[in-house]
Amino acid sequence: MRLLTRALVTVLAAATVAAGGPGSAVPRNPDDRTIAHVLNRAGFGARPGDIERVRGIGLQAYIDQQLYPERIPDSALAARLAALDTLNKSSRELAGEYFEPAQRARQQAKLQADKDPSMNPSSTDDAAKTRTPEVMAAQRKARQVIENLSDQKILRASFSDRQLEEVMVDFWFNHFNVFAGKGMTQVYLTEYERDTIRPRVFGKFRDLLGATAKSPAMLFYLDNWQSADPAAQDRMMDVGRRRRARFGFMAPPQNPQRPAGAAQGRPKRGLNENYGRELMELHTLGVDGGYTQDDVINVARAFTGWTIDVPRQGGGFRFEPRLHDPNEKVVLGHRIKAGGGQSDGEKVLDILAASPATARFIATKLARRFVSDTPPPALVDRAAKRFHDTDGDIREVVRTILTSPEFFAADAYRAKVKTPFEFVVSAVRASGAEVDEATPLAQAVRQLGMPLYMCQPPTGYADRADAWVNTGALLNRMNFALQLVSNRMRGVRPGTSLAGDALAGDVSSTTAATIAKATDARQTAALTLGSPEFQRR
Repeated sequence: MRLLTRALVTVLAAATVAAGGPGSAVPRNPDDRTIAHVLNRAGFGARPGDIERVRGIGLQAYIDQQLYPERIPDSALAARLAALDTLNKSSRELAGEYFEPAQRARQQAKLQADKDPSMNPSSTDDAAKTRTPEVMAAQRKARQVIENLSDQKILRASFSDRQLEEVMVDFWFNHFNVFAGKGMTQVYLTEYERDTIRPRVFGKFRDLLGATAKSPAMLFYLDNWQSADPAAQDRMMDVGRRRRARFGFMAPPQNPQRPAGAAQGRPKRGLNENYGRELMELHTLGVDGGYTQDDVINVARAFTGWTIDVPRQGGGFRFEPRLHDPNEKVVLGHRIKAGGGQSDGEKVLDILAASPATARFIATKLARRFVSDTPPPALVDRAAKRFHDTDGDIREVVRTILTSPEFFAADAYRAKVKTPFEFVVSAVRASGAEVDEATPLAQAVRQLGMPLYMCQPPTGYADRADAWVNTGALLNRMNFALQLVSNRMRGVRPGTSLAGDALAGDVSSTTAATIAKATDARQTAALTLGSPEFQRR
């Protein structure tokens, strides 16, 4: 009977793990190393006193708490962010107050320089012509938007008690990456992270997918705002010509160098496949997700007319039916009837979000972020099943991973190399540093090879060790650690003591011997933060 009972308990425990139930594999009496592991994966590392605090509330309770960030008071963080003026402004406000003035100042300076070459006779370069005090001041003000955004990212990750939320915001922004350096994308970046990504990091994947599809940041970055059915555009122009003729206006002469129907002064719009391709390859199905080039074209056709209202003024999403391809489309074997309008794109998102390939692709990426560069197949299977069973509930998929046996397995400890952003933030946390100005820390992240919001390809920054491990990078990290603890970083005051749990006792004999040679507390702290063990989480 006892053997039967023990076997039944084993089966039930396995079933609980498979279902992602709470408390499945979380140790009831974890040691410091285990708690540090959770703090490194479900957050950006331990601050002084964090291990004791987590032990006091219980590791399972801590994980549950982190999965519901809205229940965690975070008023102290709000005070730190209060001085960042642009964070709560709309895209229209940012365009009107920061970006349009810079553009106007530059245009005015160029006009003036062209009229009076004596102002800068030695240069024919437009950038040099417009390097006036007025232009430079306006451009500095425009740069404040991205600087504020970078500063808040550093401050949130360093000081927020909602650590898992910050990890997930970073994860999803990288998954749905947009590049601040591309044109008007920067106007929309603040709203994109604040209103599109952040509120949905633990919600249903379909909601997050739909919000990013309609975000002007994404529409501009992947050029979908200009994607149009060529036939639809020709019809629009025919209507315009008929209206002009009705009121007695002569049509402008046709330029023989340009195709018939092209608007004077601008290239003819056409179908743009960028978003359709990245939507399937990077956002949902994955590169091996079973789609074809015909699917890419049909998805692109479904999203024609998804555009931006007055983008230079920070306008929002708008569906323009006159640019939409109204004909029937077939996506992954699903027939989308003609005449659907905006719903064509919505149906595509429904199809992709419900695909088993998407469940597996998202489960794999999340398991890679939280467990290892090569996530265990059994864990991916369970996480993908949880995704499918909960209709893409991100919170439940993350819970499945964070409470899995694979997450707590010995070979998962320090299996992930920190990105430059993770390293800088974890060093701030471990050292107990106080940050009065976050910009130098954001500059340090850039110098380490990861400028915030400036990843150009839609793939986002890599989440594997080989992207960040090389001799030069490790030397630069050591130099940052020395600068941090030696009080040589503007706006950052080092803490009085290093978190005793910075390495949680998980130190090689070589590292221990190196640290033992330190002659003072600051050198000890620098060698600890620069150690190979601290580079891993």
